[in-house]
Amino acid sequence: MSLPRFSRQHFSASQMPAQLKPSLLLLLMTLALAAPANASGLDAGKNASGLGVAYAGAAAVADNASVLRYNPAGLTLLEGTLFSPVATGRRHRYSFNDRESAGLAGDESGQAGQRQTLPHAYLAWPISDAWSLGLGIYSPYSLDPGYNDNWLGRNQFVRTEFDSLNFNPAIAYRVSDRLSLGFGLDYRKIRLKVAQEGARDSDSAWGWDAGAILTLSPSMRLGLAYQSGMKYCSPALPSAFPGVNDYGRFRTPGVLSFSVWQQISENWEAMGDFSYARWRSMDEYDRDSWRLSWGAAYAWNNHWKTRFGLAYDRSPITDSQRLALLPNSHRLWFSLGAQYRFGKASALDFGYAYQWAKKPRLDYDSGGPRLRGDYNTNGHILGIQYSQGF
Repeated sequence: MSLPRFSRQHFSASQMPAQLKPSLLLLLMTLALAAPANASGLDAGKNASGLGVAYAGAAAVADNASVLRYNPAGLTLLEGTLFSPVATGRRHRYSFNDRESAGLAGDESGQAGQRQTLPHAYLAWPISDAWSLGLGIYSPYSLDPGYNDNWLGRNQFVRTEFDSLNFNPAIAYRVSDRLSLGFGLDYRKIRLKVAQEGARDSDSAWGWDAGAILTLSPSMRLGLAYQSGMKYCSPALPSAFPGVNDYGRFRTPGVLSFSVWQQISENWEAMGDFSYARWRSMDEYDRDSWRLSWGAAYAWNNHWKTRFGLAYDRSPITDSQRLALLPNSHRLWFSLGAQYRFGKASALDFGYAYQWAKKPRLDYDSGGPRLRGDYNTNGHILGIQYSQGF
């Protein structure tokens, strides 16, 4: 997959469809936090090693260079220079079931969802006994739902494509044998395309992330990480929208994560994670989002390790805010994974996650026709990752 190309074109208000205007801010803000919070179901996976345990313990497990995406402090726990390319693919399915929509004609069952593949690459290298550097380049989220052409909600829905590209340099310092600290910068480009109108909008923003890892013993670590919100600008957004100033600027909330990792026995390890994003600080949201995950791994021998995990995502989107463009709700994750080590310096990881969501309900009234129904929805995420040490 080629990386997204970005232009500096912006919508004008006249280019944007009327039914899209009230929803665009909500969409952009949800997408902007989809990757760290995992709350909207748009993240196509961060790495394959973490995917196998539903990203449990992400801020405390430091077994390859991709740890910088969760907690830059973990760079100090790696040995030597490491490079980890990753490919993850996602397929979410949304099947609409009509529940007495009014004033609309067409196929009552709308089928949406597309296959997407996103690339990632991470590099970590020590520059002294205490200092380490890292760099991550990845596409944290993507959206291109698509519905069948004759769906009855086709005039209430505007197909919108969304891409992103993130550059994440990081630095970490080992304070002592027990404590490591890390800090990173995020430069993120986003691109939005409204397919029917041929209109495009793009922007970029700076953010930061920081973290700490406390090693309680050789068999137990605690991780604490924070990923900042980002400031975006979309001149297409009227200043009448809550949270948007006269220049179309708005800010997304940050995400705080706490993780634990423990080596239970010679073969077993367990990990857990809790992440929280305070969406209620933004006027557009009625509730916060959080994510709870647990996972375990079993080493069969010096070469093979298997993983499994569970997670629950609480979405910030309520029934009254749900759109056909983004019909997400709370999700359960069921994950499996495996690792094969070729030697001390190289490994191949596989991960798979199945996402199940309680039927999201949709009731959209545009002042005339009314789109009303619910969705059957599920998702599949598959990842493969190679880690090489030098």
